[in-house]
Amino acid sequence: MQGPVCFDTGADRCHDVDMSNSSPSDLAVTLRSVPRRLREAVGDSPSAATSQIAAELHQQLAAAAGLMHSSPEPIAIANAIESVPADAWDDETLNSLRTTALDIGRLLRAVAASAEDDDD
Repeated sequence: MQGPVCFDTGADRCHDVDMSNSSPSDLAVTLRSVPRRLREAVGDSPSAATSQIAAELHQQLAAAAGLMHSSPEPIAIANAIESVPADAWDDETLNSLRTTALDIGRLLRAVAASAEDDDD
């Protein structure tokens, strides 16, 4: 699936993305980077500027945790992903995890945009 992905931060912002065929290892790396990327996205902005989007991000982490039967911490999800043997993945779980990872990336970009708008 390809096309613009938009998020509402008070201004229209869209990015073209491709539906990923990320490997489980790629997804684990992505999840491990979430805390750093969130810190960088928020920067010095007040939490009120990004709290709603950050709450959505945590919902997506909870969804990924549900898929992987882990706690909703990014490291725990990544560890759970890496513990699954390559031949044990079913398409539905892997595709759901890929979609969730795309949503997490979208929300991280939305946090950054919201924080940037707050700085203006």
